[in-house]
Formats: sequence, C-alpha cells, structure tokens
Amino acid sequence: MSTTYPASGRRHRPFFWEELAQQADARCSTWAERGLRALRDGLGSEPGAAPAMRHLHRVELTDSGRSGDRLPDTYRAEHAALTLYGLHQAAGAGPVHCPGVGLGTAVRTLSEGAFSSRAGAAERRLMAAASAQDLEELVQHLRGLVPLLRHAAIGLDYTRLYRDLVAWQTPDNGRVLRAWGLQYTCSAPAAVAVPEPATRDEGGGRYWSTFLPGHPRAGADLAALRSGVGRVAGTVPAMWPFYRTRVSAPLRDKGALTRDLVAEHAALTVFGLHQQGRTVRLHVPGTTPGDACRTLLARGSGTDRTPVERRLGALLTSLDAGELAQHLRGFVPLLRRAGIGLDYDGLRRALRYWDDPQRPQEQPRIRSRWDRDFHTDPTAPRP
Repeated sequence: MSTTYPASGRRHRPFFWEELAQQADARCSTWAERGLRALRDGLGSEPGAAPAMRHLHRVELTDSGRSGDRLPDTYRAEHAALTLYGLHQAAGAGPVHCPGVGLGTAVRTLSEGAFSSRAGAAERRLMAAASAQDLEELVQHLRGLVPLLRHAAIGLDYTRLYRDLVAWQTPDNGRVLRAWGLQYTCSAPAAVAVPEPATRDEGGGRYWSTFLPGHPRAGADLAALRSGVGRVAGTVPAMWPFYRTRVSAPLRDKGALTRDLVAEHAALTVFGLHQQGRTVRLHVPGTTPGDACRTLLARGSGTDRTPVERRLGALLTSLDAGELAQHLRGFVPLLRRAGIGLDYDGLRRALRYWDDPQRPQEQPRIRSRWDRDFHTDPTAPRP
C-alpha cells in the first residue's frame, strides 16, 4: 500500500477536526460552516469523489496512491472520519473532538448519563460496528451511533477513531476491538490507573459466581461465552458484557492483552461449555479438577479409571496456560454429563499464573494441589 504521509512521516497540518477544536472563533466562521456542510454532503460518497471535501483532507496522497485502482486505506479512513465528524459537529457548537475519549468510553458515558434511555440502542450499534467485516460496513454502523452521541452532547477522539479505522482491516484489528470493549465495560475512571493485582481475583463478582441457570437469558449468555472458544481475548463483542477484569486506563486505551484478561476469557469459555444445558450452577467453590475427577470415578459404577486419569494428567502436564485451557475445554464435557462442578475462581487463578515467569512457584503448587485432591480420601482433613 502506498504511504499517504510525507517522507518525514508527519502531517504538515492538523486534521480538520483538530483545527476546529483548537480554534473557538473558527467554529463560528463561514469557513467552518461550509466545511461541515461539505462533510455531510460527502456522506455515502466514495473517498475522493466529493470535490468540496478535498481541501479538508490532511492525509497526503502520493502519485502512486492517486493512480492506483484503490485509494490508500489511510485516505479512505480519513474520508470516513471526516464524514462522521460532520455528522457529529454542529457549526458554532462546542467541540466534539475530545482527545482521549475512545469509542467505548463515549458509549459507556452515554449509558451512565441523563440519556441512559438510549443506552440499549447505543450498545447495539457499538456491537454491530465491532462485528463489521470491512471498513464500509463499520462506517455504516457508526453513522447510526454518532447521532446518539451528538444528542447526548458526548464527544469523541476523532484522531483516535481515524487510527482505528486505518487498522480495521489489518492484523491490528484485535487491538482496536479490545480497546473498545475494555473502554465500554471497565468501570474504572479514565484518569485512574488500576494496577494489575495479584489478589484482586478473590472477589465474588465474576460472571460464573452470579450466573442464574433459570434466567431467561441464561442460554443466550452461555452461547455468547462459547462463541469465544479459540478466539483472542477481548475480540469477541458478544463476550464484552461478561468481563470483570479491570485494566489501567493506559492499557485499556491501547487495547493491551493482559494476562488477567486472557485468563478470565479462557475461564469464561470453559464455563460456557461446562454449564450448557444444566439447570444447576456448576461453579462450585473449592472443587478442583482433582476433586472433580475423584467424584467422577466415585459416581460412575464401573467407570474405567484410566481415561479419567489420562484427562487429569493432560491438565497437570500442560506446558502453558493456552494448553491448559485447551485441555480444560476437553475435560468439562465429562463433568457436565455427570453434573459435577468446578471452582471457576480457582481455575481463573490457575490460568492466570500457570506460565507467569514472575510467579514460577505457582504452577508446581497448583499441580500438586490438584494431584493431591485426586488421590486424597475426601473424608480426610486437608493440610
């Protein structure tokens, strides 16, 4: 793809939305009014096809970019961001370009404010946008979301949105999705840095601890969790409402893939497989995989011990957290059929620390505990 930046890699001028945000007088000028009208007229048009918009572009096209069959993605992304900005910004009104406010943060702010009645519509549009297959579909969904933000007087960082649009059809797409999801679901104030703790996972607010098997949405929620199997944490919009991991503002806005988020994602997908079709909650505090295997053998009259031991052995010899999660997904269907639960807080901690180089003592400790629970008489007191 041809670059749209000068050789120095820097733009000569701020983006149009940056210029208007920086100059209060300019927002009331005839120039601004004409520019915003041109942006709205450009809605639905092909990039470069609206003559009145061309002077508002700041991304510079190279000769090869102009002569190619397709305009560079950076130019197309700027066209999309400009038209969305034109839909959002009213002439003479306060700036809607708000540096630091990501798309997920803006939608979360709407849901928490006086316009919370529109939160459902905004969430649906955000989810639809996050599921878009290409840039055109993404922009179409954002056109339905931006008016909701405008009516609620909520701004957006258009420079960040432009970068997200550029990255949408690249391998960096997962980072964009993760940032939107974490911004939308994380309750920590944007200015507060929340450290990644070693013990915060002791809390009882994880989804599996509050799951109600008889709830009308239980089946749909579990299906959403299962949709995340084999997917990278934070990239499945259907799973966003179920995350409880809190991430610091800088990592959240970057869409960072933290160990805490990866572990919770894996535990949620395993729970979705385990709980499927069961009318009793299968999160059972204190029950390790070793306990579950021992119970499975005790309940199954004539059950062959070898396959059960093989399943547990695969868990115990997992080389990393990814392999452990894979073996857990193959293990829980046996428990589901027998109605045997697991401690998902414990599983989440195991997945979090299994291959953490800063906690090398955790894997041997967890492995020893699970193995001991399998071989120990349940009536004997635990050490």
